[in-house]
Amino acid sequence: MIILRNRHQAKTKITASCVTIGNFDGVHLGHQKLLCRTRQKARSLDLVSVVVTFDPHPLRVLSGAHMPPFITLTPQKLELIASLGLDFTLCLEFTKELAKLEPDEFVRNFLVDGLNMREMVVGYNYAFGRNRKGNFALLTELGAQMGFHVEQVGPVLIDDAIVSSSRIRDMVQAGLAWEVRPLLGRFYRVQGEVISGRNRGGRLLGFPTANLRLVDELFPRTGVYAVWAEHAGRTFPAVANMGFNPTFGNDVLSVEVHILDFNQDIYGQEVRIHFVQRLRSEQKFPDVNALIARIQEDIQLARRILASPEAHLVEVRHCV
Repeated sequence: MIILRNRHQAKTKITASCVTIGNFDGVHLGHQKLLCRTRQKARSLDLVSVVVTFDPHPLRVLSGAHMPPFITLTPQKLELIASLGLDFTLCLEFTKELAKLEPDEFVRNFLVDGLNMREMVVGYNYAFGRNRKGNFALLTELGAQMGFHVEQVGPVLIDDAIVSSSRIRDMVQAGLAWEVRPLLGRFYRVQGEVISGRNRGGRLLGFPTANLRLVDELFPRTGVYAVWAEHAGRTFPAVANMGFNPTFGNDVLSVEVHILDFNQDIYGQEVRIHFVQRLRSEQKFPDVNALIARIQEDIQLARRILASPEAHLVEVRHCV
């Protein structure tokens, strides 16, 4: 997949396209359905498939600090979209000026003129443009005027409820790591740089941990989790603690990962954590020995969970 950053780059590379557009936070099963339909339709009509998305997320520009955390940051979002086999992603810088554009201006300037759009695929609830006035009905009218066809894709339902970014966000924040996998098509994951911690894991407790710096991402509910730790192309079973380490009276949220059967120095390197199942809440132990005993139990439980076939990593698959 080729990533474009502005419409001028796109205009020189794309002769005729089938386009879908959205924020795609999470690239969940509903998004995957929309993206795969775009790819399928483009191929059937001998068009180029194009995804239009935005960076930063529009809510960051329009709402500032009053915004929900992200399920996927832009690099991960683009990686997941690329895995589905589309041809191009136009990742536009979202600004207040862009938000002020009327729907017809945006469609004409960015999609028709910029991407030579012939077909468009949108989600069941998609809206865009100034005051979100652009919807399926308006797009259909604009298509008749500007020479493109619009298709609307319905939602994906799991357990009789629509798969949505807000539903996934609520589940992750509730610690429902195992239950959210069917909605994402994968385990929820975060990625961060390994930084220096308080030097207690290995020195004091005998369980060295990788402390991750996470920025802007959605934090799962505090507690202890069975996870997969991915580093330098390899995946290891691990146990992660999201929280404040109440036994030691910390007041800063930390992400500490004890990677099993692993003894490398990875300070300053990136590690990706896939949350499989929440094992327990954080708790304050009477002494260090009690904490060590419980960590040993957590490790044994995590090993059993991660050894099951259902816990194996499944990434987003290429569209069928």
